[in-house]
This record gives sequence, C-alpha cells and structure tokens, in this order.
Amino acid sequence: MPTRIVSHFKTNIYDYLEALPKTTLEKLYEEPATCLAIFRLLPSIARQLVMSLLFDKEGISKNDLIKWIKNDKESLDKFDEAFDKLTKLQMIEQNEKLTLNESFRYSFQDCLTGCGSRQSFGIPLEKHKSKPLDISLLDQYAIEKWENILHFMVGTEKSNVPSASVLEVVTKANLMRDIGGGKYEITNKGFQFLLQDVNTQVWAILIQYLDIAGVMLNMNVVEVLNFFFMLGSLELGQDYSVEGLTPTQRQLLDDLENYGLAYRRKKGSTRYYPTRLATTLTSGNAATVSSNVNIDNTDAGEDSATEQGFIIIETNYKLYAYTKSQLQISVLNLFSELQFRFSNMVTATITRDSVRNALKKGITAQQIISYLTAHSHPQMKKRPSLLPSTVKDQIQLWEMERNRLVVQECYLYKDFKTWSDYEMILKHATKLGVVVWSNESKKMFGVTEAGHEHVRAFIKKKMAQRKSNGTGGNDNFMGNGVNRSTPIGYGDSSNSGTPAR
Repeated sequence: MPTRIVSHFKTNIYDYLEALPKTTLEKLYEEPATCLAIFRLLPSIARQLVMSLLFDKEGISKNDLIKWIKNDKESLDKFDEAFDKLTKLQMIEQNEKLTLNESFRYSFQDCLTGCGSRQSFGIPLEKHKSKPLDISLLDQYAIEKWENILHFMVGTEKSNVPSASVLEVVTKANLMRDIGGGKYEITNKGFQFLLQDVNTQVWAILIQYLDIAGVMLNMNVVEVLNFFFMLGSLELGQDYSVEGLTPTQRQLLDDLENYGLAYRRKKGSTRYYPTRLATTLTSGNAATVSSNVNIDNTDAGEDSATEQGFIIIETNYKLYAYTKSQLQISVLNLFSELQFRFSNMVTATITRDSVRNALKKGITAQQIISYLTAHSHPQMKKRPSLLPSTVKDQIQLWEMERNRLVVQECYLYKDFKTWSDYEMILKHATKLGVVVWSNESKKMFGVTEAGHEHVRAFIKKKMAQRKSNGTGGNDNFMGNGVNRSTPIGYGDSSNSGTPAR
C-alpha cells in the first residue's frame, strides 16, 4: 500500500496513551522497553528535552529550556507542542523546576545504561538453543497474513476468511460491516484505512484490539501495551523464549500470529519470532515497512512503481493501472468497472453506476479522488492539473446527485376526523419542534421518534378530557385513535407506510 498518510485518520497511538490515567502510565513506565518505544515515537524536540532532563535530579526551569530554542515563532511553536505532548503523557513533572517522571527516568536510565535485571526486551534464546529463521521467510509470512486481511476487506475473490478474533476487531473498528449471511463489506472508514501506510494500519488495528482486550477479553491493558512496545524493540530473525511472558501476553501472542506480527513454527511452541511488521512498530519510519515488506506481493521493480504511482486516467473516464497487485486491482474495482487485464496492466472505466456502488458502501467522492491523486502515475504529475477536472467534477456531481434526498425515520399521523383536530395536534407537535413533514390537503404529518411519545400523550390527554366532558372519545377525534400513528422509514420493510418526502 502507499506510504502517503491521510492526516485526519485517527489511529495515532499518542491519542490512546494521552487518554490513559496517570496510574496506568506510571505502570507502563516501569518497563524499560516501553520507555524506549515511547521515546522513539516522540517528536525530535521532545526527545531532546527528555535527554536534557534524564540525568538531572535537580531539574531545570522552563525558562532555561526555552533559551535553548531559536527565538522565532516556528521554533517556539514546536517547543510548545513538544512540551504539551510530554505533559499529557505524564512524562514531565512541574514544580518549581521541571523534572522527568520518576518511574520513567529510572527505567529509561536502565534502558540506556544496561542496568537492571528485568527481561524487558524479551529473552533471546542462547546460541546453542537458538534456531534462527531466514528473514525472507518471516517477511513472506507477514505478507500473507496481513495481505489476507486487506484482500478480505476489499472483497477479493478466493481470499481466505480471517479468524474470528480478526473479524471482531475490524468490525468493532468499523472498518467493515456485517451484512448478514456470513458476509461483510468495507465501510467508509475501511476505505480510508486502505489509504494509509502499513505502519499506521497496524497501529489502527492494535489500538482497536486494546479496546477489546480491556473490555471483552479481560486482559490487563498495561501488559498488552508493554508487549506491543517490547515487540518493537526486538531483533528481526532472532527467536525468543515465551518464558517470562505473563498469561495475558501468551494469549496475546496467539492473536498476533493472525495479523502476521509474530511467528511460531507450531502452535504452543516455546519460542517465537517477531516479524518486520512488529519490529518496525516503534521505529517512527512507516516507509521501512512499506519498502521492505512488499505488501503488494510483487517483485522489487513492481513495488517501486506502485510506490511512485501507477494510475493514468483520461478525460473520457478511461483508467489505466500499471500494476500486477491483486490488492490494488481489487481496490480499483470498488469504484470502477474493470474491462481488460494484461500481464502488468488493467484497464477500467469510471461510470455513474460504479461510483454509486462505492457511495452506497459509504465511500465518499473525496476519498475516491484522494486515492486517484495519491496513486497517479509520474506522467500524470507533469500536467498542470493532476486529475482531469471533468473526471473530478463528475465524481463529485454523482455524489451530490445521490445526496439530493434526505431520509429520516418518523411516525405518521393520519385519518383525522376533523380539520380542527388535525390543526390542534399539528400545532402542538410544531411547538415541540418534532414535525418532520406535513400535508394539509391529506391531513397527515410525521413526527420524530423522540417526539412520538409526547404527541401520543397529548392525544390521550385530549381524548380523556372529551370523554369526561361527555363529548365522545375516538369518534370525534381520530379515525382509529393513537394507534394510527405509524412508524415509517425509507427502505425499512419492518415499518408500514411510505416515507414523507
């Protein structure tokens, strides 16, 4: 997949860590591997601030720290951003002077100096017991596992159905939706997920796994996070012992095999191998994963071409994709009609029906345009406008065409005996602000689901008053009383009536 990152896609591990309570962060900082991983993920200025405070027990005033920063707005803004991030992560304690969080300081010192006896960085097997695995085999294993998930998301034929735990994560993350009959389809968020680099995709999945682990699997979130961060510091190709892992982490290891982050020769083996997807988790360099783990399962030349861009699109909506990647072809098939396939190229056409099918799945016109832009062939980039304006505008017009009607579920009131009854109840519903549609000639109106109970209570009250006054109940009010209020909704077969338009 491409290494371009859509900035508004919320998968950042920072967001998750910043939301954790201080007590949880304190426990995380007890592990040197976790401290190193979080340090690697920090912005460069934040890392510099940490190193400045690491061996200083007395602390430094904030004013003194600012003196080390260039006195211009851009540099000071970066300093404020870095300082704010360290504060939210509870890494800095502010008293008269600034000091590092004590747990973090001691653990990170142990990490850098090699002190301490804790096996925070895993237990590598001794040389006479070790069975190193060829890195190319590990890469291939990671490719197959991770690519299978992506193929399943885009609906590639003959793709294997992922494990139940993987399906639970992608549905909970709203990357796919269950449409019944054991079938799933990609969502708006899922398509946006495909636009990310591999490192961002992996973290997006792991963050969702964390939410499930704490609530549904009764796992210790601290142990899960520590294991994620530990994997990011292990050596690729080295085998590690499961001794020293907690029961939670051993269970986690089984699940991570489904994502291609860890490999074991056989189930229940006492040794495991981290794959490149795992060892680059905290590298801060997403391109490392994309360039070395060829997620498109093509040769190096093809992968390079895919990274640079492979799509040429003409003003007549004809699309030429120079790729052999089945994954990329399946993504194109989400919003275009494939026509011909050659050894290193496919041709397709963007049509009204193909775009509407994509829109029905929740994919937006802007996402389609962003995908075409991100994967444009280098020849396309020589043009003044990257994409033909006719194509871009037409995709947006097709989306606007579909969004002309707004459907809202409501309860329909009808069959009023008199105009005065209709007018009285409509006036009351309007005053409540719950009317979504009305038709005076037919003496009908619809109210929101929330307002239905209020309107029905008002009708019952008026009916009771008339009955007590001896003026009659149902006969002088509504044809069949409040039971004539009918829930309606566009395309909902469980509800009677037709939508108010």
